[in-house]
Amino acid sequence: MGKNNSDNDSRLVYSSEAPRMCENCGKPLAKCRCRHKPAAPSGDGIVRVERETKGRKGKGVTLVMGIPLGKEALKKLAKQLKAKCGGGGTVKNGVIEIQGDHRDLIMEELKKVGFIVKRSGG
Repeated sequence: MGKNNSDNDSRLVYSSEAPRMCENCGKPLAKCRCRHKPAAPSGDGIVRVERETKGRKGKGVTLVMGIPLGKEALKKLAKQLKAKCGGGGTVKNGVIEIQGDHRDLIMEELKKVGFIVKRSGG
């Protein structure tokens, strides 16, 4: 018997009315999920904690870098650390910034969670 053309075997080849289609899933590129998978954070698996004052008029912040988590999980961890330290902070470009010098407290909390933690800087 010949090959049966079912919905799974056919796909749109060209249309001037429809937007560009994904080659893998057949959906419009704007709605395609197979190409827009979030990239896994890269690194050596060591979380580094340091204090920085540069660009902050002498005010110190504690930076936590290299955490291998996604964006939402990183925000959740930052919220927990801010609550533990009793200070404010933010997440910028995959780095958690906590206001004040809380390196020792943050290192202990991250070790409890199971991360390998090192103090960075001076």
